[in-house]
Amino acid sequence: MSSAPRTHGPLPCVIDVEASGFGHGSYPIEVGFVLPDGEAVCTLVRPPAHWTHWDGRAERLHGLSRELLEQRGRDPGEVAQLLNDRLRGCTVYCDGWAHDYTWLAMLFEEAGLRPAFTLRHLHELIDEDVAGRWDHTCAEVRAHLQLTRHRASSDARVLQLALGQLRQSATAAAPGGH
Repeated sequence: MSSAPRTHGPLPCVIDVEASGFGHGSYPIEVGFVLPDGEAVCTLVRPPAHWTHWDGRAERLHGLSRELLEQRGRDPGEVAQLLNDRLRGCTVYCDGWAHDYTWLAMLFEEAGLRPAFTLRHLHELIDEDVAGRWDHTCAEVRAHLQLTRHRASSDARVLQLALGQLRQSATAAAPGGH
């Protein structure tokens, strides 16, 4: 694997959630996050019996089968506790707030816990003048890291590094920037 693209300044914690599908009835199957220091954490979620929705299109995108989740996934309570232990008191950013919020709420509800962190939309951290380059920058980072599948911690790393690149380019373009 090649080295990560260069970034400018401290980066936020970024989280991503892979799900069983794209619409109503879908649920979280993998949660990954990258801390400001670059440490990545990722875990599969074993779906409870009453989480039944499954979309083959989503499976083709992330490459995770329900059988794999049942064999290697962690109980939703264990995953929620892990998130609280590692992210307590943090503001955590994601790119698909409406979906990720819903899926994390489902996870925490199943666990009988409340999140100990705040979830915010990553675009709050992007200036309007560089927002138009977001998708292109994410694609560049994904290509640089040679990622071909969508997995939670890899996607979180792409988002975090893309933010860093956009910040760096904004700083360099600013009067007196380096």
